Amino acid sequence: MKKQFTCINCPLGCQVVVTMEADEIIDITGNTCIKGEEYVRNEIKDPKRMVCSTVRVDGGSHYSVPVKTASAIPKGLIFECMKQINDAEIKAPVHIGDVVIANVLDTGVDVIATDERL
Repeated sequence: MKKQFTCINCPLGCQVVVTMEADEIIDITGNTCIKGEEYVRNEIKDPKRMVCSTVRVDGGSHYSVPVKTASAIPKGLIFECMKQINDAEIKAPVHIGDVVIANVLDTGVDVIATDERL
């Protein structure tokens, strides 16, 4: 079986084709660098994504602050992560890098603020 992926590691957007037998990767073609191969291997075995959103700010001059996961989390946890982000609130002042949710869903990844709110 063959699967095609568009690599998202750089602006080239290589069309990477993976040949598989059962759950085993047999061949990877179409990538112009090693990052494309790494991306596809990770996408097949353990897909992860960054999550970006906003969190309510209590007592600040703005209603919300933009946040993101400090690193990628398993793709299957995105909706549960968003539930926790939607329920979260942080008190002003908020600074870039402040931890809004520590160890979200026991992933070892924090949700952090990406802007200032005073």
